[in-house]
Amino acid sequence: MSLAVPRGLLRPRDVIDHIRDIDPDFLAERGLRGLLLDLDNTLIPYGSYEERADVMRWAADLRRAETRLYLLSNATGKRARFWLDKLGFEGVGMAGKPNPRAFHRALDSLGLPARQVGMVGDQLFTDVLGGNLAGMHTILVHPLTVNALPHTRATRKLERAVLKRYGHDWRP
Repeated sequence: MSLAVPRGLLRPRDVIDHIRDIDPDFLAERGLRGLLLDLDNTLIPYGSYEERADVMRWAADLRRAETRLYLLSNATGKRARFWLDKLGFEGVGMAGKPNPRAFHRALDSLGLPARQVGMVGDQLFTDVLGGNLAGMHTILVHPLTVNALPHTRATRKLERAVLKRYGHDWRP
């Protein structure tokens, strides 16, 4: 199968089960001082407005450890604002991922160079591609739920094929 992007741009540097796998030691080992975070199916199940105490605690723990956090989401601005108020850090909805400009604006907000920031998300064609194009450390997290927009469900099959080429057994 041939893809329209150069080999490697869809390859995440790390593949993890859950954002809680990211702690200060994980970040220090990779030289990361900040994270750009996707919202839907990364931090919060797609479409959910139910508070997640574990995610709130995780974000607060990282902020206490002086990790800079920024939400970079393609969700609606209204949905992003709802969660930003709960999470306690800055960010944007309707970001336009994978456009590298969105990532560079987020990096400017964090005040960190790309090499010191990880992009954490559940999708190869938005989060990983955009993060790699921006020169960031990309971290792919298993999606929290299988329910998503129809185009997202369709791309999951292609994502699994790409990840298999990189030696990852990606579960649906």
